[in-house]
Amino acid sequence: MFQPQPQDRKVDETVTARVYVTLVDLIRLKGHAKGFSFLPRQPVQSILAGRHASKLRGRGLDFEELRHYQDGDDPRAMDWLATARLNAPYVRVYTEERDRAVLLLIDQRLSMFFGSRRAMKSVVAAEAAALAAWRVTQLGDRVGALVFSDDEIREIRPGARTPAVMQILEATVALNRKLKAGSDAKPSPGMLNEVLRRAARLIHHDGLVCLIGDASGADPESRRLVTRVTEHNDVIAILIADPLESALPDVGRAVVGRGEAQIEIDTGRRDLRSNFAGDFSDFQRRVEGLSRERRIPLLRVSTDRDPAEQLREILGRRAETQMTPSARGEPAGR
Repeated sequence: MFQPQPQDRKVDETVTARVYVTLVDLIRLKGHAKGFSFLPRQPVQSILAGRHASKLRGRGLDFEELRHYQDGDDPRAMDWLATARLNAPYVRVYTEERDRAVLLLIDQRLSMFFGSRRAMKSVVAAEAAALAAWRVTQLGDRVGALVFSDDEIREIRPGARTPAVMQILEATVALNRKLKAGSDAKPSPGMLNEVLRRAARLIHHDGLVCLIGDASGADPESRRLVTRVTEHNDVIAILIADPLESALPDVGRAVVGRGEAQIEIDTGRRDLRSNFAGDFSDFQRRVEGLSRERRIPLLRVSTDRDPAEQLREILGRRAETQMTPSARGEPAGR
């Protein structure tokens, strides 16, 4: 019921599409990667708006030095306070900030091979990663990824434009298609920490690390590793969840599966449903606690809706009339 296994070649294509993702699916999302941004300037309703919600650094101008005015300097760069204090003309010198490296951590483990609505968590994670990758390159930043399963990590170093995105999408599809309930691979909660260690080695400073998954396997070591990454980088977490994880419906006796594990349960038992919801709620609170402690924006994405719509709602769609690109100091098209 919750984990269809389309191993028969004649399986209905609508079922197959819900369980797995294709490269064509992810390429098509390029046209939907709009209406949201990971830059710090956000609409009021965005989760990234305000200094308490995020410390994300956007690209712009970095102050370099204060020096004496020289013939030919732009008068608009004059620092009038310094000029008055020092009784001599001074200008502020800026340098353009370099493009930012963005690293996506894309979870394709067995814990993600679960879904009761629209798509498996693994599919939604792949879609969210594709949307993020396309959007990042549209805004001129470099994007790379660590795509991981229970027994494999595929590393794509940050690169620019379509070639970098295509490498990420191909690696994601490859690991996504390997997922199946009867897989020989064993669940590996510790793989999350290994990926975090690699992320710390790949992105040394001033980058953005985006975790996309269900945070399965998060433990005190994960907290230490995330803290290490956040010391010199920004971190965003896109938490993928299925509605069934928070509220088990009363459908009588049923066989449910997650990853390779399957069990028959009586969903009619009120105490079972209550404990099920309580366990998930406790897990969510732990994740939220780490998010608040390390000031990591937490973007919740559900399997029952289009992830592009959800990202636009969470990050906020800025109306075109709110601020023109030139007013933001950005090139047109951002």
